[in-house]
Amino acid sequence: MKRMTPGRAMQYVLAYAFAVVWLIPFLGVIVTSVSPFAEVVRGWWNVDIRNMSLRNYAGAWAHDTMPIGQGVANSFIVTVPATIVPMLLGSMAAYGFLRFRFPLRTTMFITIILLLAIPQHMVAVPLFQILNGLGLINTYWGLIVAHCAWGMPWIVLFLRGYFSTLPMEIEESARIDGAGTLATFFRVVLPMSWPGLASVFALQFTWVWNDFFLALITVYHPDRLVATQRIPLLRGQYHVDWGILTSAAVLTTLVPLLVFILLQKYYVKGFVGFSSK
Repeated sequence: MKRMTPGRAMQYVLAYAFAVVWLIPFLGVIVTSVSPFAEVVRGWWNVDIRNMSLRNYAGAWAHDTMPIGQGVANSFIVTVPATIVPMLLGSMAAYGFLRFRFPLRTTMFITIILLLAIPQHMVAVPLFQILNGLGLINTYWGLIVAHCAWGMPWIVLFLRGYFSTLPMEIEESARIDGAGTLATFFRVVLPMSWPGLASVFALQFTWVWNDFFLALITVYHPDRLVATQRIPLLRGQYHVDWGILTSAAVLTTLVPLLVFILLQKYYVKGFVGFSSK
């Protein structure tokens, strides 16, 4: 067994120290979410473990004015299509940019890359005007379209790089056997690209689920607000129940966390395969 050097020991100490500092806020949120309000106001580190319960979670899920349960359902309505549609269209576009030669291909691809540098705040006004002109403001479809458009550039860039790691010989063999372009793409390329697609699904799902800004400018009806919009509305004007607020935050975080846990193996494989080119 190798002897640990002082430098390596210091690295471990710093790594554990950073991990502890990073986890303290999350520990505070969890403890606050299961503690009575009377104890939370004295500091979450002073709470009595015997009084902990899931009462705050029940109160946040079925809140009188802004039930987080309805917000979670609304988030699913938006997130699922806003993840699957750009993933499908983006994978087809990425394959086209990689395998086909057509006019302005390089110019179009560079434009897609440049779109990644545009912050959301710069497109807020034109996005609102376009969606308002189409009658999509204050609808789920408007928010879904906005997320699809916003996610397409990075998906095309990522999957083009991932597709380039796949062996070209398999596609050529499929064409020799009589498969057309679409058949080769759907029956050969996509099945081989499952790790990359899982990475795209996990990232896009998480970003859409956690989005607040695009939802803020497209959806206003109280019954259509997504989960991230409802959390700040759980605060009263003169009173803030930190137990309810943190419980809503934890409930909202559980969904993308579960998606990441389920797809973690493929998620890591996707990035390893992409970086090993």
